[in-house]
Amino acid sequence: MIIGAQLYTVRSLCTTTEGLDAALRACAGMGYRAVQLSGVCAYDPMWMADRLAKYGLSAPLTHTAYRDIVDRTDEVIAAHKAFGASYVGLGSCPGFRESGCDPAFLEERLSELAPAVDRIAAAGLRFMYHNHDMEMARTPDGRTFLSVIADRFPAEAAGITLDCYWVAAGGGDPADWLRRLSGRVDCIHLKDMVYCGRDRAVRMAPVGLGNINHEAILTEAMLAGTKYAFVEQDRTYETDVLTALRISLGNLRAMGQKD
Repeated sequence: MIIGAQLYTVRSLCTTTEGLDAALRACAGMGYRAVQLSGVCAYDPMWMADRLAKYGLSAPLTHTAYRDIVDRTDEVIAAHKAFGASYVGLGSCPGFRESGCDPAFLEERLSELAPAVDRIAAAGLRFMYHNHDMEMARTPDGRTFLSVIADRFPAEAAGITLDCYWVAAGGGDPADWLRRLSGRVDCIHLKDMVYCGRDRAVRMAPVGLGNINHEAILTEAMLAGTKYAFVEQDRTYETDVLTALRISLGNLRAMGQKD
């Protein structure tokens, strides 16, 4: 399993191609072998292929805008192939949280996505849906929305980028969900969760500095066939964003995780 850096963590540094280039170089310098392209500025796919090769990185997964996936599927496929990405990722189902987690709304979105998911699969790539806490809400018949999404598409066409933090935030057990979704979780997200006395609230934290059982997650991820575990921290608070990525990687190495 390869440990990658989710560039959404360092999005504040990636508002220009110069900044994006520097962030890629910094991640490679820390020892990351892969990155996820998310929250960064626009870039030419061939430019990205060149930068990745220069720094010895791969970018197997993106977060791509919903409308681009639905309306510009062939362009999205071509761009991913240009820099060697195997996974077309969707970061969230737009409007689902705002709908109050309405099952009918979600079904409309998934039905709209279905032709694109099929075309992505036909091109030899895989669609990946990234969860937040809201997918842990339940339908009137008691199913979680994460189960609904996972079951909506054939496993060979679509997987789940399981965000272990958000599963825990929604009251779920990440290790259990890795078992349930075995074979569908080629990519996962890792960050930690800790209570901050100053905030009197929960904070995100670098992996290993909080209360999530990452040892169990890593064990189950290997059994579930996970290929990439991307470190992501949406907010790093007082910690510099690059420092947060460095701490997480160091702690994962200390847990015995090797690429």
